[in-house]
Amino acid sequence: MAARLVKQSIVTDLDSPRVYPLRLYGDPVLRRKARTLHHTDLLTVPGFDPQTVRQVADTMLETMFEARGVGLAAPQIGLPVRMFVAVEYEDDEEENEGGDDRLRSRVLRDYVMLNPVLKVINKKKDRSYQEGCLSIPGIYEEGVPRARAVQVSYTDLDGVPRTVEADDYLARVFQHEADHLDGVMFLDRLPAEVTEDYRKELLAIQQKSRALLSDLAAHEQRRRAERS
Repeated sequence: MAARLVKQSIVTDLDSPRVYPLRLYGDPVLRRKARTLHHTDLLTVPGFDPQTVRQVADTMLETMFEARGVGLAAPQIGLPVRMFVAVEYEDDEEENEGGDDRLRSRVLRDYVMLNPVLKVINKKKDRSYQEGCLSIPGIYEEGVPRARAVQVSYTDLDGVPRTVEADDYLARVFQHEADHLDGVMFLDRLPAEVTEDYRKELLAIQQKSRALLSDLAAHEQRRRAERS
């Protein structure tokens, strides 16, 4: 999920990555239902060497901070598994103030959730927050209906089952990221005319998405050639 003044995209040197490139609107992986995973799995983010779940989660958090977001789901880095990361800041309305170091210093708690299952504990819908997405840069809308409070059951990085309850903004973040694991994006939860209003912007994002996929394919081809 995107904070209000999120950077437009992350440009990554694929030969020496510090963060993952973000998959953008139009990428087929964002519409796939993600598979379950185990905390001991080895994961391969497309274009990168196999990593442990913990290593992937650490880089996802770094990617999220770099993009000045509040959450990031595995499909958004091209990995169709049921995992997302998220953070709770001291002040939900000020994620974008200050530099990266200050941003990290204001984190109350970070979350890495494997195979999360959400249960609504307050069915009353909240439409008051503005919502955006790191995979749809530059587009923000109010009115996305989200349950006011949820309970999330998940597995942590050590394989321990855990449960957490969240309300208001954090509940929205969890619901947004869980949607990604089922191929749902926040614009899908708004009237169709909202997406139509952003038709020009979305077409431009899709063009960037195709360019990124082309770059990733070329990078992978080079990697394979070097190994042979």
